[in-house]
Amino acid sequence: MRVAQNQALQKYVESELYRDQSPAAIAGRLRAQRSKFWYVSKDSIYRYIQSVYGRRIEYHRNQLRKRRHRTRPKSKPWNDRVFINMRPKGINTRRMVGDAEGDFIVSGRSGKGILLVVVDRKTRLTFLELILKSSQAEVTKACLRIKQRYPEWRSLTVDNDILFQHHSELARGLGIKIYFCFPGHAWEKGQVENTNRYIRRYIPKGSNLSRYSKTEIRNLEAWLNRRFLKILNYATPQEVMNEHRKRKQRRSAVRKTGH
Repeated sequence: MRVAQNQALQKYVESELYRDQSPAAIAGRLRAQRSKFWYVSKDSIYRYIQSVYGRRIEYHRNQLRKRRHRTRPKSKPWNDRVFINMRPKGINTRRMVGDAEGDFIVSGRSGKGILLVVVDRKTRLTFLELILKSSQAEVTKACLRIKQRYPEWRSLTVDNDILFQHHSELARGLGIKIYFCFPGHAWEKGQVENTNRYIRRYIPKGSNLSRYSKTEIRNLEAWLNRRFLKILNYATPQEVMNEHRKRKQRRSAVRKTGH
């Protein structure tokens, strides 16, 4: 009745409710502005909505909830996912080069584009690809570009991002195995999550990725791969990968010559 018995207050509350302000926000606004109606609480507004005076507003709020519910896209079931608990022991122990983790860094609400991040678990070598149009086809193209620079690539561990829904086709196209973290368990791909924290020093959250040039992305990738890492005995990821490739070339040469 505090609302219903005061025409000015009633008009203000109803106008803000029709603008989809919450009762708590309206009550807080009245207090913050030191309004003469500062005494009106969110509970008073809720009771007004539920009274005979607020039936139209209650209908409006219910319709708004239904519209929001309808706009949520229906997710299609995912088939044939292999979860991380089925990953071979050799990948878990970082025994071989070529087993990677992947993730996306996304633009802010007003931005455009995503950044694909792929990190080799053994050498910690990072590959970055900027994708301006977020689609499964563009993700596949970006992965193929990485494959050209990372021919050792054998497996990829990712979260359940919708862009990996057609993972079977992606795995066949790249010639790799794809493993999924359990839903909500992003920490299971800790290597790429840790790398993302370093990337965020140069690409803060909320950034518009479309404003970054290919040269800037390549420079960032080069910086990540020339860091001295304690886990690598203070070698850089690029040095460790270069040494691995040299050893592989030497073994190949020995096999060809026989000595």
